[in-house]
Amino acid sequence: MAPIVRFAPSPTGRLHIGNIRTAVLNWLFARKTGGTFILRLDDTDQERSTEEFAAGIRRDLAWLGLEWAREERQSARGDRYDAAAERLKASGRLYPCYETEDELDRRRKRQLALGRPPIYDRASLKLNDADRARMEADGRRPHWRFRLANAEPGTTEPLPTIVSWNDCIRGDQMVDAGSLSDPVLIRGDGTALYTFTSVVDDLEFGITHVIRGEDHVTNTGVQIQLFEALGGEPPMFGHHSLLIGPDGQALSKRLGALSIEGFREAGLEPLAVVAHAALVGTSDPIQPMPSLDALAAMMAFEKISMAPGRFDVEELRALNARHLLTLPYAAVADRLAELGVGGKPGEARDGTTARRFWEAVRGNIGALADVGTWWEVVGGNVAPIIEEPALLAVALRLLPPEPWDEATWGLWTAAIKAETSTKGRALFHPLRLVLTGRESGPDLKMLLPLIGRQRAAARLAGQAT
Repeated sequence: MAPIVRFAPSPTGRLHIGNIRTAVLNWLFARKTGGTFILRLDDTDQERSTEEFAAGIRRDLAWLGLEWAREERQSARGDRYDAAAERLKASGRLYPCYETEDELDRRRKRQLALGRPPIYDRASLKLNDADRARMEADGRRPHWRFRLANAEPGTTEPLPTIVSWNDCIRGDQMVDAGSLSDPVLIRGDGTALYTFTSVVDDLEFGITHVIRGEDHVTNTGVQIQLFEALGGEPPMFGHHSLLIGPDGQALSKRLGALSIEGFREAGLEPLAVVAHAALVGTSDPIQPMPSLDALAAMMAFEKISMAPGRFDVEELRALNARHLLTLPYAAVADRLAELGVGGKPGEARDGTTARRFWEAVRGNIGALADVGTWWEVVGGNVAPIIEEPALLAVALRLLPPEPWDEATWGLWTAAIKAETSTKGRALFHPLRLVLTGRESGPDLKMLLPLIGRQRAAARLAGQAT
């Protein structure tokens, strides 16, 4: 059976590098195995979930090339959660509780003061029908807890109870259900919580693999029991490490500044973002990738490190620059045209000025939009910086006639060197400053023919052009 995986963001904010990494790992696994990738919007929090954020999630995934087979929304599945809850109630695994948050908090503090673990004491299991009726008459609405299978039959005292699974990333894992509180599955207002809704969805959608962050490991122990209580087979679980910043601190406080929308607006390439998300924290080097399929072919759970992945936005920008260097002109031609980069009037785009321009500048840009700076250098107005005016006067006199090609720069500078005995940086730096107005940049043997003789002569003469 081909794998079925899901990415389940809540539309309560923008996607960021932390949760998109989970999406990427799931998508690549499905791609490699011929499986199915489902987008599930966990939008049961109606106060915080918005259509704007839902649209942003779709837009970000589409921009990254992470197509999904279908979309599901938890807000449309309330009847399925109600039906599953009734089954758990009928089996005695879901029971009503009436404590307020304040009462629970005071109870936890007393347990800690006595040196006991602060887990729920199952006091509500001791209530009879009359007790429950009295509390509801007083206006208390029950929340519902899932009774973990961690006690002897007929008792409520938790005992050490190991829930184990073979994690496809972390290997053999175990959680002691005896050390956990019975989790709340349904709030007092009737809203079903993630621990519950996720299991119901995974069962009904036939999810075979749940790939998510290591912060869900304890939750997995609970959910395995929940799968079994609903009569289902738990899927395979895989828990990847979380990301930290270059300083070794958690990214959680900074994720708002690392949104996918922000990367897109900064001009980063989607494939570079996906490659970085997939390769950070693995045994593979972070490097440019030619396609999503090439990245999927490399994907293997055993490559994911147990140690946190170190994310540095500067490394992502560096990867983006390296990625641009690999792109042929055909891959960027339309986008260059949109940026105003093109050939001379009447020229075909293919193999002319725009192509030669791209091949000249692609190693000197961090984002595609940066080409505008160099397009201005070759075809716009540049204020020349004059150093060594005597040298530049000789350079102007020796400027060869057109047509020019990549050999022109070498022939011209050789002639200047022969007449002035100037060489190395003393020769090349003043020429770069006067021709481009910049300290560094693309190879001038490629840039000079694009600047052309008329502009080059004017700049050598100190004219802004």
